[in-house]
Amino acid sequence: MERAVRIIILSVIFLASQINCQEAILHISNGSTDREYCIVHNHSWTPLSETLGAASQYPLVNMTSTVLCNASGVSPDVVKGKALVVMRGDCDFSQKALVAQSLGAATLLIASSKSLITPSANDSEYAKIHIPLALMRYRDLLEAQQVFGEGMQVKLYAPPHSKIDASIAVMLLIAIVTVALGGYWSGTCERDRLNGVGAGGGGGESKADSGELFLYSPLKVVFFVALMCGMLVLMYFFYNVLVYVIIAIFCLASASALFSCLDAVMEKLGCGTGSFSIRNCNLSVRSLILAAACISIAVVWGVYRNEDRWIWILQDLLGIAFCLNFMKTISLSNFKICVILLSLLLVYDVFFVFITPFFTKNGVSIMVQVALGPDASGEKTQGNMVEVPAEPQAPSEKLPVVMRVPRFSAWAQNLCGMQFSILGYGDIIVPGLLVAYCSRFDVWINSSKKIYFVSCCIAYLLGMIVTFAVMLLSGMGQPALLYLVPFTLITSAMVAGCRGEMRQFWAGTTYEKEELTAP
Repeated sequence: MERAVRIIILSVIFLASQINCQEAILHISNGSTDREYCIVHNHSWTPLSETLGAASQYPLVNMTSTVLCNASGVSPDVVKGKALVVMRGDCDFSQKALVAQSLGAATLLIASSKSLITPSANDSEYAKIHIPLALMRYRDLLEAQQVFGEGMQVKLYAPPHSKIDASIAVMLLIAIVTVALGGYWSGTCERDRLNGVGAGGGGGESKADSGELFLYSPLKVVFFVALMCGMLVLMYFFYNVLVYVIIAIFCLASASALFSCLDAVMEKLGCGTGSFSIRNCNLSVRSLILAAACISIAVVWGVYRNEDRWIWILQDLLGIAFCLNFMKTISLSNFKICVILLSLLLVYDVFFVFITPFFTKNGVSIMVQVALGPDASGEKTQGNMVEVPAEPQAPSEKLPVVMRVPRFSAWAQNLCGMQFSILGYGDIIVPGLLVAYCSRFDVWINSSKKIYFVSCCIAYLLGMIVTFAVMLLSGMGQPALLYLVPFTLITSAMVAGCRGEMRQFWAGTTYEKEELTAP
C-alpha cells in the first residue's frame, strides 16, 4: 500500500508552468489618497508608460451603464481628453476602442465582472487604435468609488517585467539543500545499518525492517515508470475527481514525512526522550507532540491551500519534508538501476511536455494541462509557457506537487494575482535518488571525502543553473530532467571511471553484500 501511494504521488510531480500575462497598474488618486489596482493590457495596442512618473494623468469618467458598442447617447464633450470606463460585453474590444477614440477619449478602461483576459483583436485592427486600452475588475471600480467618490484621477503604467528574479536564487537554494540533505540522510542511515550489522552480528536493522523500499530489478523499474505514465493519463481524463485524491494523499504523506524529518533531528539532538505507558503501550512524549504538530500543519495547508499570499510557505515546508523522506526511504540498489530509472523518467518528462501537444485536441501538452487543471483548457502554449487568464473566476484546485516561491520583482503581476517561480518535486527527487545512491556508495567504500556524493551534488547544482539559464534565454519553461539527468549520470560515471571503481559502482548492493560476506 505504501509503495502504491508513493507511485501515485511520484507520477504527478514533474509539473511546472510559467504564467505569461500582460498585467499593468491603474493608479487612482484624488489629491490626498491614492491606491493601485490590477489592469490587463496588450502590448499590441498603444503601449503604456513604464513608470508612474512618466504616465499621463486623466480625469476618470464612469460610464459603466453602457458597453460603448456605438456612440449613441454619449456626448463627446463629456469624455474628450479623459479616461473612460465602460462595461465589457456585446462587442469586441477593438470596436469599443474605435468608438471611444472617435469621441475623443484619451484612455479606455473596460470593467469586467468576469475573469480578466489579455484584450486582443485582428492584426489589422491594432494600427487603427491610438489610445491605451486595458481591462480592470468591476469590483475594483466599485471599491474605488467608495474610497474616492467623484473626482478620481487615473494613471496607467506597466512596469517592465524582469526575466531575472531573486526567486530563482531562492528556488535554486531550496533544490540543492534538499538534494544534499536527502543524500546525506540516506548515507547516514546506511552507515548506522552497517555498523549495527558489523557490531552485533546481524543485530542491525535490515532495509525491510527499517521501512526502506529499494528497486533492484530493471523489470520493476520499467513497471514503476509505466504506472506513472498510466496515472498521468488518468489525471488528464479524470482531473476533477483525482485532484482531490492526490491532495488527500499529499496531506497524509507529507505529514508523515515531516514527522520523520523532525523526529530524526530531535533524535540527533537527544531531545525529548521521556515516555509514559497506557495499557502496557509505551508512548513517547516527543512523538506525540511532533505528530500533533505535523498533522496540524498538514490540516492547515489542506484548509487554506488556495490562499496564495502565505500558504506557499507551508506547501514548500511539507514538500521539502516529503522529498527528504522519499530520498531516504527509496533506495536504488546499483548504478545500473539508476541509469535505467533516470533515463526512462527523462523520456517520460520530454514526451509528456513536448510530444503530447501533437495528440491533444487543443494542442496543449498533457503535462501542462494536468499541472494547471481546467485553467489550461483552450489556452495557447509554447513548450511549457502557458498564457492563462490573469484572474480565474473561482479558485481552481492545483496539484500540490511543486515548490513555489513568489516572484519578488513582479509588482504589477502580483496585484492581479500572486506570480510564482515553480519547480516540480520530481526535479528534486529523481536526481536526488542518484545522489542518495552515491552517498551510500561512499559508505560502502569508506570514502572519508565523500567523493561520489559531493561530485553528484555539484553536478546537480550545475544542471539546475543550466536549466534556469536556458529558461531565461529561451523565455520558455524547461523540463529540468533534460539537463539534470545527463549532468548527474555522466559526472557519477566519470568519477567511478577515474577512480577505477566502475565495476563496484555498477554492481552496487551486490558489491556491498560480497564485501560483507568475504572472510
